[in-house]
Amino acid sequence: VAIHFGDDSIVIRKYINGIDGGRTLDTTDFPEKVVKAGHVIIAKDGVYKPMPLAMVEDCYGYSALPEGFKYVGVLYRSVLASKPVAAIMTWGEVNIEAVPFAMDTIMDAFTAECRFIDFKKDEEA
Repeated sequence: VAIHFGDDSIVIRKYINGIDGGRTLDTTDFPEKVVKAGHVIIAKDGVYKPMPLAMVEDCYGYSALPEGFKYVGVLYRSVLASKPVAAIMTWGEVNIEAVPFAMDTIMDAFTAECRFIDFKKDEEA
């Protein structure tokens, strides 16, 4: 599996800051081979994971936030699920039209916890 970073710079418009040194994600039960830039990252007790996915009408979408986890940021660059060494952005700007999964069901809770990540559309840039 090869990762093509062509869309990463479209999704992440501006990186200002993130978790120093990045983190290795727990991708147990993650259904895709690649965790794409802009994917929501969650954490609990020092364990960092991509936000779980659920099948919705023949395609994946974000599932519910697992109990005890909190939103910590978004993935800065795409990574293989088999080698999930990740840069996690905590402050910056994301193109809401290019995120890997719709965020409408989690946006309010996410932005309440990750106040320094702005979501903008192309015409707002």
